[in-house]
Amino acid sequence: MAHHLTNADLHSHSTVSDGTLAPEAVAALAAERGVELWALTDHDEVAGQARARAAAHAAGLDHLTGCEISVSFAGETVHIVGLGFDETDPALVQGLAATRAGRLQRAREMGEGLARVGIAGAFEGALRLAGNPDLITRTHFARFLVEAGVCPNTHSVFTRYLKEGLPGYVPYQWARLGDAVRWITQAGGIAVIAHPARYRFSPTAEYALITEFIEHGGRGIEVVTGSHGVADVVKYTDTAREFGLLASRGSDFHSPTESRVMPGELPDLPGSLTPVWQALQDRVTRAG
Repeated sequence: MAHHLTNADLHSHSTVSDGTLAPEAVAALAAERGVELWALTDHDEVAGQARARAAAHAAGLDHLTGCEISVSFAGETVHIVGLGFDETDPALVQGLAATRAGRLQRAREMGEGLARVGIAGAFEGALRLAGNPDLITRTHFARFLVEAGVCPNTHSVFTRYLKEGLPGYVPYQWARLGDAVRWITQAGGIAVIAHPARYRFSPTAEYALITEFIEHGGRGIEVVTGSHGVADVVKYTDTAREFGLLASRGSDFHSPTESRVMPGELPDLPGSLTPVWQALQDRVTRAG
């Protein structure tokens, strides 16, 4: 089988961060839906990687280690996915711990902001829904507001309450781009820009992101992902070719009821691209 036709899902989340399924359940779902190579990429955390590896092999999946690191760049929060690294690397572990450190305080401030517009108990409600208190996220607040009947779905919560300038939004300084890329690469992995079409960058700012990312040692970009439409795939296929970047593919799965795309449902990578997993063959742990 051509490498670009591999049914790889290298972007997914579990209860270790803001997904609703345990790592074992995500692996089983991916296998059931035809995924062949899988990575669990929880936000700013590698604590689920040993479970993910064991679950992948039990389900017959090849596996890569993964993580999605939150980065502040040019006024936006950018996500950098790391793949194929050693999850015990001390600099990586320490860097992720520092990145996570302020989430709980930010969440308290988000709760205070929502209380000021008449939504009481949001912090406590979101905390109850977070499997890992150190990784309480806006998604947990969104789920609580849906549960409480404030909004019909999580998307509408973000639109009404949780985006910049709205009552539940609290800015936060995440990791620096160079640090995130370095943690991944020095741990033996490859850094990938996640879902590039989601960022509100001008062409100039996007060019700055990509060139700085490459200068720091970044090598990949997500071309096919759950939030990318056909036009986005075309655009970032051209971007990958222009900058010589490896192409990645991942659903960004969080929940069977919330995610736009389920594992295994993504279109193939365009054949003109070099898949990131081709450069990570020695880092893949094989099923069986």
